[in-house]
Amino acid sequence: MNTGDTAWVIVSTILVFAMTIPGLAFFYGGLVRRKNVLSILMQCFMIMCVISLQWFLFGYSLAFGPDTGWGIIGSLKWAGLSFVGGAPNADYAATIPHTIFMIFQCMFAVITPALIIGAFAERMKFSAFLIFTILWATFVYDPLAHWVWGVGGWMRSFGGLDFAGGIVVHVSSGVSALVMCILLGKRLGYQRAPFRPHNLPFTVLGGALLWFGWFGFNAGSALAANELAANAFITTHIATAAAGLTWGLIEWQRHGAPTILGVTTGAVAGLVAITPACGFVNPMNAIFIGILVAIFCYIAVAVVKAKLGYDDALDAFGVHGVGGIWGTIAVGLFAEKAVNSAGADGLFFGGAQLWPQLIMVIVTPLFAAVMTVVIFKIVDATIGIRVGEKDENIGLDLTQQSEAAYTVVE
Repeated sequence: MNTGDTAWVIVSTILVFAMTIPGLAFFYGGLVRRKNVLSILMQCFMIMCVISLQWFLFGYSLAFGPDTGWGIIGSLKWAGLSFVGGAPNADYAATIPHTIFMIFQCMFAVITPALIIGAFAERMKFSAFLIFTILWATFVYDPLAHWVWGVGGWMRSFGGLDFAGGIVVHVSSGVSALVMCILLGKRLGYQRAPFRPHNLPFTVLGGALLWFGWFGFNAGSALAANELAANAFITTHIATAAAGLTWGLIEWQRHGAPTILGVTTGAVAGLVAITPACGFVNPMNAIFIGILVAIFCYIAVAVVKAKLGYDDALDAFGVHGVGGIWGTIAVGLFAEKAVNSAGADGLFFGGAQLWPQLIMVIVTPLFAAVMTVVIFKIVDATIGIRVGEKDENIGLDLTQQSEAAYTVVE
């Protein structure tokens, strides 16, 4: 047991908690119309509640528990935190309590389905959201976490690398977000009426909190206060800075001025892309990853979405799906054993790590998409998943939460 490592992972857990509430809640909340802001805050807050309980009861055991065979899913041996105590578990973190590793991973399980909110914002029933979230966490997130991070997981066994969640968190949620927005259909008036963010300062505050919390997300994934954590911390920061600047420069060149929304979005894209790579690449290559993700995600958000016409309301796929895929591939290009001896060398350093990474970015989207379709169909067939036209016009704050964010005094 190492008290310094334990303290660092506890602090990192707090930082990742802050990424969902208030970070993501404010980031997404500022982007929707004023009649739907409380629905976003409520969804993020409720995900923290229900997924924490799911994780304690059985989610952690499915994701990290003893493999049941074939590397597909963990057993229920650790359900209800049985056999999860204060002693370290050498398979996952040899210098911190097993309970601390469990609660750190809980925050990853919480924020992943929360990212999908950005695709179905302003048009999903709250009851359907709750059921969908629990099913998605159980049948998409937990198996993927086991595949990539669990002892015996098949992606881990063939050498796939994902330091802090590019595949498990961002590709899975981003692809599921795209499927959800297509199946739900467009918001009423989409592409005919303006859908402007109602409070950009909220979004900037949320984006800043995400950047702040992401240091725990990435550097905390070293699970120790050591040189690897320092590298993950630095690469996270420098890739984000490069991506935010690049997005602003693209807007400046195309539209005559950079926007705060664009720079904030670019920074989040940089955070996404460096997540799988932060513990495997050096800071100089992290800059290249950040520059390129801003270009890729800008094209996805500003060009592809407009051309294809799908209503990914807050660009969950355009940022998290595209950014996560690029970051995962970037590991196969830029990873160095000189940075992390437990990793591998990428293509640019004479290694063959690109092939496992490509397999992950093919299999994961297919799995997430198919499972999301199945879960959507089940929820829609049982309770209905989209609010009625009248409720959508009034807004989800009043129709789903019976509250209003702003009171106008005559």
